[in-house]
Amino acid sequence: MNYEQAYALLKAHSQEHLLQYYDELSQEGKARLLAAIEALDWSFEEDLKNPVDLSGAGRDIRPIKGMDLAEIENRKAEFEAAGVQAIKAGKVAAVLLAGGMGTRLGVDGPKGAYDIGVTKPLYIFEQQMKNLMEVVEKVGVFVPLYIMTSDKNHEATTSFWKEHGYFGYPENLVKFFKQDMAPAVDYDGKIFLETKDMPAMSPNGNGGWFASMKKAGLVDDLNEKGVEWLNIYAVDNVLQRIADPVFVGATILAEVNCGAKCISKTNPYEKVGVMCLDGEKPDIIEYYELTEEMANQKDEDGNLAYRFGAIMNYLFRLSTLEEIVNKKIPVHIVEKKIERLCEDGVTRKPEKENGKKFEMLAVDLIKLMGSVLPYVVVREKEFAPIKNKTGVDSVESARELLKLNGVEL
Repeated sequence: MNYEQAYALLKAHSQEHLLQYYDELSQEGKARLLAAIEALDWSFEEDLKNPVDLSGAGRDIRPIKGMDLAEIENRKAEFEAAGVQAIKAGKVAAVLLAGGMGTRLGVDGPKGAYDIGVTKPLYIFEQQMKNLMEVVEKVGVFVPLYIMTSDKNHEATTSFWKEHGYFGYPENLVKFFKQDMAPAVDYDGKIFLETKDMPAMSPNGNGGWFASMKKAGLVDDLNEKGVEWLNIYAVDNVLQRIADPVFVGATILAEVNCGAKCISKTNPYEKVGVMCLDGEKPDIIEYYELTEEMANQKDEDGNLAYRFGAIMNYLFRLSTLEEIVNKKIPVHIVEKKIERLCEDGVTRKPEKENGKKFEMLAVDLIKLMGSVLPYVVVREKEFAPIKNKTGVDSVESARELLKLNGVEL
C-alpha cells in the first residue's frame, strides 16, 4: 500500500488524521504506518453503529444441569479411561491464552513470565507446564500445545520459552500464534495514534482465539494431527489442570460440544459468573445479573441452582468450532484508559477513561457451541488466579494455594 492508497482508504472512513505526521517519518516509519493502515479491521464501525445488547434483557434464564464432585468421583475410573484413550489417540490438544501483560503485577512483560517463586525462580508458564507434564507422564504421550500471544508480547514470549528450553516439552509440539488486534478509538469513533507511525491497537479479547488460530493456518495443523478436542485455558491460573483425562472423558461421554470446568459457589452472592441456560442454549450469567430470587434458588438436592462458576478452562469440540468460526461473536465495547499520542508529540496514558476498545470474550462461545457440561472441580486444587500483586486473587493468595498443594516455592 502506498500513501495515495492509504489516504483514499482513510478518507472513505473519515480517519485521515492517522497520516498527519507522515511527512516527519523515516522511510521505516512510513512503511510501518502504511502496513498498519492496510491491516486495519473496520468491523468496529458496525459495532459502534449497532452495538450488541449485552444487558441480558429478554433472555430466558434457567438453571443448567451439571456434574458435581460426588458423581465425578463415582465415575472417575470410567471417565479417566475414556480420557486417556482419547489423549493417547492424539485427539486432544491444549491452547494457552497468553496474550496478556504483567502490568498489574508491576512488570513490563508477558504475564506468564512472572516469577512467583520465593526461594527459587518459578514462573507462571513453568508451573502450568509442570501441571501438563503430570498428564504426559501418566498417559505416556505429549499433548500438542498452541500458545496465543499478542503483538505486545509475542517476541518476549517466544524468546522466554526458547530460553527456558520449552520447559521440557518437545519444541516441535509447541506452536505460537498472535491474537488479532482491534483499533482503539475516542468517543467520536476516531482511531487514536499511539505513536506517529502506529495507530493505537489492542488485543481483541480472548473470544477471538480460534479465528486467530485459523488465520495462522493452525486449524489445518490440528486436522492433520487428527485432533478432535481443544482444551483452552487462561495464563493467570497456576493450578490449571490441563488435558485432564477425567474431564476429557466426562465431556466425551456426555456427548456435548463443550466441557466447562467450574467451581461450586460458596454462597449466593459470590462474585462469579455462573453457567446457565438461555432458553435451551447454554450461557453464562454474571453475578450482578442474578436477581435476589435466582441467587438464592435451590435445586431438588438443596444446592444453589445457579452455582457453576466457570474458571476459564474449557474443552471444545473442534468440528463445532469450525462450523461456528464465521458466526458473529458479540463484541463488548469497553471504556478504557487508552495510551495515545498527545498534541505535544508525547505518548501518555490518561488518568481517566478517554475512549473505547473492542473485545470478544471466550464465554460468548459457549452459547454458539450449543451444548455444554458444567464440570465441578475442587476449588483449592484447581483455582489459583493471579490478577493482582497482593490481596484477593493475587500472587500472595496463589502462593498459599500452591503450598497447600505441595508445590515448593
